[in-house]
Amino acid sequence: MKVSDPDLSEARWASLLGGYRVPYDPRPALQRLEGGDSSAWDELWNELHHQGDVGEASFAAVPGLVRIRERRGVADWQTYTMIAIIELARDGSRNPAMPADLRESYEAAWGQLLHMALRDLATAQDADVVSQLLGVIAIARGQRALGRIAIEFTEDERAAMLAGEWPP
Repeated sequence: MKVSDPDLSEARWASLLGGYRVPYDPRPALQRLEGGDSSAWDELWNELHHQGDVGEASFAAVPGLVRIRERRGVADWQTYTMIAIIELARDGSRNPAMPADLRESYEAAWGQLLHMALRDLATAQDADVVSQLLGVIAIARGQRALGRIAIEFTEDERAAMLAGEWPP
């Protein structure tokens, strides 16, 4: 399945709100990222998610992130983590509901993300990447709490939880 950005007008892209609740069009940063400019991650992290807040621009960026990940062919923790955090933030009462015009492309992107995560898990060696992949798989399969633990906590923190030593 080929994932594409939502079919929105220029005016609609310009009116999308990011994590700070101000208009943010993620397309220029996504284009930089696709061109290999890893500094675009700083902007995307800053604008799409802020202290648990996400906006419509966050949802609109997910298909682009998935498309870029697929084209680059590299399993990086940032793509999986950002998309998982955006999805988990949808549970927050302060965050907007998924707009109807973004739902189809967002859901298609998550289907492709699950496929990539399952594929990437077979060869992943980096502990951070493995955690993020497992988190995405859990979230996609409806295990949101398990996904949150995999995404938000390190192996040492998870071990401390199991040993009854959490919080530190």
